[in-house]
Amino acid sequence: MPVRPAIIPSLVYADAPRAIAFLCNAFGFTRHLVHAEGGIVLHAQLLLEETMVMLSSARPDSYERFGLVPIGETGGRSALCIYVVLDDPDAHHAQAKAAGAAIIASPHDNAHGGRSYEARDCEGIVWSFGSYDPFAG
Repeated sequence: MPVRPAIIPSLVYADAPRAIAFLCNAFGFTRHLVHAEGGIVLHAQLLLEETMVMLSSARPDSYERFGLVPIGETGGRSALCIYVVLDDPDAHHAQAKAAGAAIIASPHDNAHGGRSYEARDCEGIVWSFGSYDPFAG
């Protein structure tokens, strides 16, 4: 069977169980698969409609093999911002704000089209949620 091509962010969290709860509560993800042992998330898959993010707990093999560390260990700096296309960024913003997400920028219109807002998750990763669809004609 051929694979379905996709780009799926895979994130490392210092407290992955807390991150899963936050991402589901604040950003509307649902648990698709969570493989954990003794409070350590070995691999998790969360869905937001048809899209997925994967995540795990920070472990020595994350550091040694891939050089991946939780953002808290980078002084709060990151080369990554995850953009999620959705229909109603204003309603999504209200849900995220009510759940305690750190809002970086409230909903705003973009010069390149669409509307978006930006927030940090419970460990500081930057997420942008917007109606601009780069695949649309």
